Amino acid sequence: MKPLILIVGATGYVGGKLLLPLLNAGYSVRVLARRPEAIKPMPELQVVRGDVLEIDSVRAAMIRVHTAYYLVHSMGSTQSFEEQDRRAAQTFAVAAKEANLQRIIYLGGLGHGSNNLSAHLRSRHEVGEILKSTEIPVIEFRASIVIGTGSLSFEMVRALVERLPIMIAPRWVSAAAQPIGIEDLLQYLMAALDLAPQASRIFEIGGSNRVSYGGLMKEYARQRGLKRIIISVPFLTPRLSSLWLGLVTPLHVRIGRKLIDSVRFPTIVEDKTALTEFPIRPSGFREAMAAALQVDGLNLMVDSRTMHVSAPPAPAFRAIRRIGGATGWYYADWLWQLRGLLDGLFGGIGRRAGRRDPEWLLVGDAVDFWRVEVIEPDRLLRLVAEMKVPGRAWLQFEVTGDSTGSVIRQTATFDPKGLLGRAYWYAVFPLHQLVFAGMLNGIANAISSSE
Repeated sequence: MKPLILIVGATGYVGGKLLLPLLNAGYSVRVLARRPEAIKPMPELQVVRGDVLEIDSVRAAMIRVHTAYYLVHSMGSTQSFEEQDRRAAQTFAVAAKEANLQRIIYLGGLGHGSNNLSAHLRSRHEVGEILKSTEIPVIEFRASIVIGTGSLSFEMVRALVERLPIMIAPRWVSAAAQPIGIEDLLQYLMAALDLAPQASRIFEIGGSNRVSYGGLMKEYARQRGLKRIIISVPFLTPRLSSLWLGLVTPLHVRIGRKLIDSVRFPTIVEDKTALTEFPIRPSGFREAMAAALQVDGLNLMVDSRTMHVSAPPAPAFRAIRRIGGATGWYYADWLWQLRGLLDGLFGGIGRRAGRRDPEWLLVGDAVDFWRVEVIEPDRLLRLVAEMKVPGRAWLQFEVTGDSTGSVIRQTATFDPKGLLGRAYWYAVFPLHQLVFAGMLNGIANAISSSE
């Protein structure tokens, strides 16, 4: 039987991502959380309410634990984050010693030379030293920027590039970094469980190549198909930069200041021991970014609605698979025809001549100015738009139910490109409310008429 694992910091980005790999590998996992309701219930997952600053709750969480992941940081704190991180690490270390913990796995930050580090990076290193003070073996990973949807650094890059066609770039965007993709980071954290017991060790980890924040912004723009101009200026201080970030990104000014204090220093791998100790060959930042964008869902605009019909799934889906062409779109066909006309005027494909077959659809079939991306008989139809839009658009119908009736879920999804894409979505949103609601009602009426 595999040992019990504790995660402190499971409501954070990395901690939340680590839960599933551990559970899938057969470990029993316990988490310590101030807000247990923020943790999704899963088999073999134990949730203990508590705070890493309260030693009694930490002691309770450590009962029978073999290895603990320490993934806590206090960048969002309104108090001194250095002092709060120091207290949290000291509390955790005392409880770990009392519980005779066998190993601590800690995620810190890259950076070299105490005189060339931000307060945040110095604090990350200090936490590692505090955890090692108990003589419990500590595996400390030091990483640079983490690329993945939900990572603070990645979300800053995303927000800047998506929202600003022209970016005023202060000096900190040119600092060298060695980003690591979230999947590679999780592999390292999992592989640490298999290391032979020994003294504490530090492993510097990063992707296969180096890049600056400015380079990450340019690569994000390239992969998203956005044209962006970056103008470098020497006079934006970290404080001014954080105020600027607070205006144009979701980052709070306080967090933005701490983040910029860190990213303006080089964070690159100098000790390559991790490549010899672990069978992991991290990808480069381009591949990591492509993977993040492929699974990305935070940038999507969604309009979803449901309708219950009395028909079983098969006859309910029959009306859906007939959509477009001679059947039309079940509501305000003249608006769809106008949309096709405008598309043709702006250089798009316009409203094509219907569909290949009035009754049946196959993957790849054209449906007016849409194309079938996925079809599962009597269950799912997803269309991808081929008209000219500042982004990517899908229209999906999903049918679930039994012999007594079905629920149809209709979802319009838009992946906007930059400010123009967002402006487009909000401009047509009122029309979507009318058209998509009418279309779903029209489908329901067609199903009722055929019964």
